[in-house]
Amino acid sequence: MTTRPDPAYAPGVRIRDMTLDDCTAAAEIRVRGWQHAYAGLIPQTYLDAMDIAEDAERRRAHLSAHGGPVNLVAEAPDSTVTGWACYGPSRDEGARPGSAEVYAIYVRPGIIGTGTGRALLGEVTARSAADGFDEMTLWVLKGNVRARRFYERAGFGPDGAEEPFEAGGAVVPEVRYLRPLRPPAAA
Repeated sequence: MTTRPDPAYAPGVRIRDMTLDDCTAAAEIRVRGWQHAYAGLIPQTYLDAMDIAEDAERRRAHLSAHGGPVNLVAEAPDSTVTGWACYGPSRDEGARPGSAEVYAIYVRPGIIGTGTGRALLGEVTARSAADGFDEMTLWVLKGNVRARRFYERAGFGPDGAEEPFEAGGAVVPEVRYLRPLRPPAAA
């Protein structure tokens, strides 16, 4: 299990590979994260119907599948799981070879702004670069201003791609963000 302790901007936080024992905590973080971040953007009935136990089973199935995405958790000094991130090769049709994608990143709503998300995203980008990826993309709801600012501060920017995302019968636009992981080649 790979563990990276104490990012300077999140003292006491450890980022480590997720285990099956972390699936319920990751599911709770994801569900509560959706309910917090997407209130007013996605129908409330959809958010209220999200089920932590069902999500935990999906996390277990995904984590048990070999060769799947990389899942990481952030852990507080008391060993409480406080954040979850998932990434892997880009799933976008026609993605350039060497493109990674952040599939998900969430922290417990009560600790947003403490550096935990930044620590997770820093680890995701560092590992992706170490694995040879040249760039990283992610999709974010167009109306999720807080998340967009977070990604922009981390060096991501919109690349002009937009697509609809359907949740609970509502269609909301997502925008794709991109960040190079390697310096441009000298001309």
